[in-house]
Amino acid sequence: MQQSRFTGRDFPIVCVGGSAGGLDAYTRLLQQLPADTGVAIVIVNHRRKVSTRLHEILRRFTTMPVALITEKLLIERNHVYIIPSQRDLHVFEGEFQLKPISKPRGWPDVITVFLRSLTEYWHGPLIAVIVSGFAGDGAAALRGIKEVGGITIAQRPDTAIQPDMPESAIASGSIDFVLSPEDIAKKIVQIAGGE
Repeated sequence: MQQSRFTGRDFPIVCVGGSAGGLDAYTRLLQQLPADTGVAIVIVNHRRKVSTRLHEILRRFTTMPVALITEKLLIERNHVYIIPSQRDLHVFEGEFQLKPISKPRGWPDVITVFLRSLTEYWHGPLIAVIVSGFAGDGAAALRGIKEVGGITIAQRPDTAIQPDMPESAIASGSIDFVLSPEDIAKKIVQIAGGE
């Protein structure tokens, strides 16, 4: 049997989706995560016309390498990855793929797009985290995450600057845990450690 060239790319991916108020949640979460959890953290933040600077800002809050995602970037554990603006994000054969944004008007659905790609093409465990933001991006893909054995987490709305996205996720009926950003970090460590 021929081995895939991405054998060993079966570690957990944690997708953290957010928008308005997301920076507060990302920093609080990353500050509590050890550098050796064994997971890849992918931050999928809504950006419209303005280029993101999250990859520069978040380096101050973690000792893990933080990178802006580029086409065909290999996914590695113990790294933090940031989606660029105006792109849909996919995974295939252990690499990121960037495509033109599929919903250029209205509220983006970049989190939903990425989560659905993960359910199809990532062979390791999945953790979907929805934090502060407007509207309900991500909620429509949570059932699919659970169907492939993934774990879903929403930020506790009273800890979110903008609670729309976590509230939409909770309303989907497909959320396993509702936690503060600090407790989300603890839960990720537990899950990654097999607890």
